[in-house]
Amino acid sequence: MIENNTGIIASLVAYMAVCLLLGFIAYRRTSTLGDFILGGRRLGSWVTALSAQASDMSGWLLMGLPGLAYLAGFDAIWLAAGLVAGTWANWRFVAAKLRARTEQLSDSLTLPDYFERRFEDRSRLLRTISAAFILVFFAFYASSGFVASGKLFGTLFGLPYVEAMFWGSIVMLAYTFFGGFLAVSWSDVLQGTLMFLALVLVAWMGVHLAGGVTPTLDQIAARDPALLDPFLGAGGEALGWIGIASLLGWGLGYAGQPHILARFMAIRRVEEMDVARRVAMGWVIVVLAGAIVVGLTGILALDQRLEGADSEKVFILMATQFFHPVIAGVCLSGILAAVMSTAAAQLLVSSSAFAEDFYRGLFRPQAGRVELLWVGRGAVLAIAAIAFWLGLDPESKVLTLVAWAWAGFGAAFGPAIILSLYWERMTRNGALAGIVVGGTTVIVWPQLEGEIFGLYELVPGFVLSWLAIWLVSVMAPARARG
Repeated sequence: MIENNTGIIASLVAYMAVCLLLGFIAYRRTSTLGDFILGGRRLGSWVTALSAQASDMSGWLLMGLPGLAYLAGFDAIWLAAGLVAGTWANWRFVAAKLRARTEQLSDSLTLPDYFERRFEDRSRLLRTISAAFILVFFAFYASSGFVASGKLFGTLFGLPYVEAMFWGSIVMLAYTFFGGFLAVSWSDVLQGTLMFLALVLVAWMGVHLAGGVTPTLDQIAARDPALLDPFLGAGGEALGWIGIASLLGWGLGYAGQPHILARFMAIRRVEEMDVARRVAMGWVIVVLAGAIVVGLTGILALDQRLEGADSEKVFILMATQFFHPVIAGVCLSGILAAVMSTAAAQLLVSSSAFAEDFYRGLFRPQAGRVELLWVGRGAVLAIAAIAFWLGLDPESKVLTLVAWAWAGFGAAFGPAIILSLYWERMTRNGALAGIVVGGTTVIVWPQLEGEIFGLYELVPGFVLSWLAIWLVSVMAPARARG
């Protein structure tokens, strides 16, 4: 528990009150499922950029990545490099094409909806299987946000883990339930700004305490030279090609993340995408660098040694020990912002998959707009309950949960999205094969034994999904290509 936390509480309460206000305003403007899922496709370039990146990074940015840098040092740079490259490629090659194509295809609102219409799948198998993978992987992804909120509130207020997790997620559920996409996107602007400021402030403080950049590096080298070697991991062991490929491989996941792709689909005009890309890239480079600096300087600044899952508390401890409580509260609001922005986006996409792709797509095609809107809101609560249950283990690591779900989406949907936008010969059966092979590989790969199976499951999943799409599509009769 953090002592003298009145100022911290005041900052957090003020932040959460603003989020609830945004949810109330958005509630007044949300009358259809289309509004609830994509905000009526009326986001501007800055909102799109900050919303996409805030919903991308989640609590792992302020907890998982600093924790990795704290334990393993410079090898975290490989992960950051993969994410920067993946972010740029996603904005450059996927964003505009997906926005235009989904509107052309009868205003598709979800990825399963897009796949079904892109390949004229009357069997509805593509829609059903895509929606099923979304619900499974997002349950785990959203649980990472609940775990992060539990660690934050538990550290601050000395609450039992489960109780802390409950209170840390209640506001996020409220504004997502009522305000839908608009509330989530508007709050993402605030949350993205808070995440940016928090990481810059804490990183600057860490370097300042060490006496500057050069003294920081010198002191880390004196303590453990392996921490400054990007080819060595935690404990001084060589990363090898598997370790480096696994970290860089995170960048492959971007094209398959439904909560990020939804932001591309919701921008007002395709012409605004270039400005959004520049804003997004500036934001992501700064915050990733800041997170790594926080982890490295935490090695020097903190008296106690953090081990295992506790390493993910390095940002929290740095903020609360070295800043005035009000400033610390602003910094910690950055963690809550990261958790809320991503978990809210994930719950929203999951609810849209249930309402649009299962409920209306399979059972009640005649459902009215008000009925669908409330089915979507009910799905938010149901999926949140499952995610909460999955996060009940206090030893859960945020980065581990995120890594698995990120791999699942990247492998299942990434190749299918890219090829569906750029390769006209791709078929419905090819898309189906790629989604099933990619998603299944991510589930099965970690259960296998051997050195090669230490490779991050996203890499083999992405490659095998791409090959499955290509093989099945080129083997199809000409009339089946679409």
